[in-house]
Amino acid sequence: RASLPERGLLLLMVLVFLEGSVLPLGAASSPDVTHQANSDNHIVKEAGHNFTKKPFPVLSLDYHHIQAPFEISLWVLLASLMKLGFHLIPRLSGIVPESCLLIVVGLLVGGLIKLAGEQVPPVLDSRLFFLCLLPPIILDAGYFLPIRPFMENLGTILMFAVVGTLWNAFFVGGLLYAVCQIQPGNPSILHQLELLPCLLFGSIISAVDPVAVLAVFEEIHINELLHILVFGESLLNDAVTVVLYHLFEEYAGVGSVTVMDVFLGIISFLVVAVGGVLVGAIYGILAAFTSRFTSHTRVIEPLFVFVYSYMAYLSAEMFHLSGIMSLIACGAVMRPYVEANISHKSHTTIKYFLKMWSSVSETLIFIFLGVATVEGPHNWNWTFVTVTVILCLVARVIGVVGLTYVINKFRIVKLTTKDQFIVAYGGLRGAIAFSLGFLLNKDHFPLRDMFLTAIITVIFFTVFVQGMTIKPLVELLAVKKKQEAKRSINEEIHTQFLDHLLTGIEDICGHYGHHHWKDKLNRFNKKYVKKCLIAGERSKEPQLIAFYHKMEMKQAIELVESGGGVKLPSAMPSAVSMQNIQPKKLPPAKPAERALSNLPKGREEEIRKILRSNLQRTRQRLRSYNRHTLLADPYEDGLGDLLIKKQKMIELERKIKDMNNYLTVPAAPPDSPTMCRARLASDPQAYSMKPEPDSVPTIQVDLASPQSPDSVNLMDEFRRAEQQHEEDQGLMMKPPSGESGPKKPGEEDGSREHKLMRCLSDPGPSADEDEDEPFLP
Repeated sequence: RASLPERGLLLLMVLVFLEGSVLPLGAASSPDVTHQANSDNHIVKEAGHNFTKKPFPVLSLDYHHIQAPFEISLWVLLASLMKLGFHLIPRLSGIVPESCLLIVVGLLVGGLIKLAGEQVPPVLDSRLFFLCLLPPIILDAGYFLPIRPFMENLGTILMFAVVGTLWNAFFVGGLLYAVCQIQPGNPSILHQLELLPCLLFGSIISAVDPVAVLAVFEEIHINELLHILVFGESLLNDAVTVVLYHLFEEYAGVGSVTVMDVFLGIISFLVVAVGGVLVGAIYGILAAFTSRFTSHTRVIEPLFVFVYSYMAYLSAEMFHLSGIMSLIACGAVMRPYVEANISHKSHTTIKYFLKMWSSVSETLIFIFLGVATVEGPHNWNWTFVTVTVILCLVARVIGVVGLTYVINKFRIVKLTTKDQFIVAYGGLRGAIAFSLGFLLNKDHFPLRDMFLTAIITVIFFTVFVQGMTIKPLVELLAVKKKQEAKRSINEEIHTQFLDHLLTGIEDICGHYGHHHWKDKLNRFNKKYVKKCLIAGERSKEPQLIAFYHKMEMKQAIELVESGGGVKLPSAMPSAVSMQNIQPKKLPPAKPAERALSNLPKGREEEIRKILRSNLQRTRQRLRSYNRHTLLADPYEDGLGDLLIKKQKMIELERKIKDMNNYLTVPAAPPDSPTMCRARLASDPQAYSMKPEPDSVPTIQVDLASPQSPDSVNLMDEFRRAEQQHEEDQGLMMKPPSGESGPKKPGEEDGSREHKLMRCLSDPGPSADEDEDEPFLP
């Protein structure tokens, strides 16, 4: 049951409602008393200079003097009261979206004006819509745009915005032209339609409207992925709509489009999109640079944000660029630098003023849409309107399903069937399509009224039918909703850690993905851009520290607003309050006691020795590395011994070479008794002495000499054995034999070789440690 204040508010709404529809009519029908009196006085003066003094007017009425601002204020007041009144009835606002109720209010206002016999004013004029009502909504969306999910899904958004809008425009326009040419024997008004006007109509009706999407999706609280996909598409398809609109409007009168025109249209799309983004980015940088010097005049800080943004929109519209993309770029570029320069009060002012301005504009757009529907003129054609609604639905479904099939091949997080349904069902049309249709010249497009009627029908169908049923469908399909979780410093730390980790993985793999380029952009921003656009020490402040300061300020404000926390002391605190505030004096500290007082000194020293040895081994084992230097650590114990052995072998080989030069003994002559006995013993029958000529000098080599082919080279044998050992054991090096085995004469002293040669990659304990033994005995 409504309380007394709620009844009073509803009564005020009714009075304003009636005043908005009756007062302008009465004022318009009443004569201008002041103007009539002045004309009468002028006539009397000309007649005979017989001036008759009239009494001074105590009260006079001159409505035409304040008509425009008064009616604007009246519309804004009506919209605000209607928006306030809908939320006083929770059952109604929970069933019907706010946009539907506002359109109904517009229909009622337009109907009352029509019943009064007056002409309905053209409230939804295209200049008023594009220059006054649309910019606040887009600026609010761009300034508070979630940059991270938007950039992570930018490829998917561009596919839906560019390819999807082109598909919808040509599918709807082409099939609509084909339907209009059916039954040539039965001539009708539809046979007058040509292909280019149909394509122009398809380009107008195919674009998703950001105002309608915002109005519906903010009420159903859909998850962030689906919201950014549909809303991002509605923002970025503006460039495609602008190019197609101007292209088909230009050549609709000519009747033909050449290949060169198509090529110029593609270039025009790039110019419109990229040019709009550049214009917005330039104005955003100018706004950030200007806010660098506003520390002494804080009161005008919000003004720069609004003025620079609006200038960006007007500059883009002046060159027929995408004004929506310009506003989005301007808001997204300026926000991080402006918020670092301005005060907290200025930030609060910008936030609430943008929300208020965009909310009022959105409310006025839907009310004006209802009024314009009553205004007309309409040209109803059942075939054209019905086929348009059906084709819009079919084209949207086919486009989303087909593009998602391609997109899912490149996405890590795939779009499910439920997600595709919500994206297709959330393609709402709104006042942008109506305003573009209203701009058409009736001389060039004689069926403009039929176009407007079909556009209004599609808008009403998407807003009322799809907008009212999408919330129950989300509940029925159990689609994941948005979780209202506050960002914490822990989440920010892990997010930055994962960003750095993924950047490092991409660098190791040699794949330059978006994390790589994002890291490059962040480094450039930190090194150059911040120093120019952010004043003071805030330019050198790390991102994590800045986020911590922001969260700390936010929590402090919430604590003060909620009335919680400790009561702050007064300016001149009393003795009692000072006792409560000041910390109590701690008792004098006792002399430090031993932490291990119960242990004997010997046991404590043993524990420290164990800890010292284990911690030292841990430092030796856990060494940093990267993919470029995956080599053995020269400080490992086993490798050090190996290097010592190798150095000794090199020294031994050098000594042997020196011995070959000086200690070579000549071999015995072949006819010596020793050689004769050796040959005779080996083969008595083959023994024969060959005469040796005296003129030929010979070099005789003893068998014991290193130069003999039968001699054994110690270094070669050692290397061959070492290679065979490595082939059998890999990188594992076994310790030398213990004391039980016999020692060879050429072997060094093994007292230093009892240390275990572990594998270089083994991080475990040494072999002489028992794994089951407790760490602290």
